[in-house]
Amino acid sequence: MKYFYEKGLLDEKWVSDYCWINNPDCIRKKMEEQGKYHPDNMLPDGTIREELSIPRKK
Repeated sequence: MKYFYEKGLLDEKWVSDYCWINNPDCIRKKMEEQGKYHPDNMLPDGTIREELSIPRKK
């Protein structure tokens, strides 16, 4: 989330309404706590944004 936000690809609401306040409704956080995989482009509400991707080094 931080990466996408800092690159200007994600609205501030996603980090301010979920990440910065430790929102208990964050699906990403719940999955992390359960040790479950979630893709980098999954938003806190569980939505997958296909247009978001982190460049991988070769």
